[in-house]
Amino acid sequence: MGSLRLFTAGAIVLAVLTLMVLPLPLGTRLFLLAVGVFCAVFIAVDAGGRGRIFASLVTVALSLYLALTAQRGVLLMQGAGPVGIALGLALIVLPVLGAWAMVREIVFGARTQQLASLMAAEGKLPEDNLPRTDSGRIERAAADAQFADYAQAVENHPQDWSHWFNLSLAYDAAGDRKRARKAMRAAISLYRGGSVASISV
Repeated sequence: MGSLRLFTAGAIVLAVLTLMVLPLPLGTRLFLLAVGVFCAVFIAVDAGGRGRIFASLVTVALSLYLALTAQRGVLLMQGAGPVGIALGLALIVLPVLGAWAMVREIVFGARTQQLASLMAAEGKLPEDNLPRTDSGRIERAAADAQFADYAQAVENHPQDWSHWFNLSLAYDAAGDRKRARKAMRAAISLYRGGSVASISV
């Protein structure tokens, strides 16, 4: 799934925006730059089992960044005028939003892994045997053919979370990350006893 890459890309954007907008000391700027570089490295080398390790390290680094930003916000608000208070509040709200996004992605990733483990235990996890180009990308024709099969399975059994899980993998193989996430959220909702809203297959 591309959710971890989107998550780390968001961390880079957050750090860069902070560097550009806020009057931070040199040490803080260097720390934020290090977070951005670390996240960029994760996006570049994320593959196989290394993805979890880098995701864990990025989470730790981003947590430190959020805590540091909130601390700066409190310091700005102490004995400051209206501008300092406004900047301080912004620095407090920003980490809250960042923490919410981080927790949301971690929970989504954990639930996705839980479903993958269940599929593997039942022998239902699809094999990654689609033909690939010399660059390592899945051939589009093969991905489209697989997608048609999984989409039909979802239409025939819309309340079966495993079919939505497979459809999510098919979307991901076809390069449609947005619909892949929607399909995975549908699978998670069904597995947890919820219902699926109207999602176009």
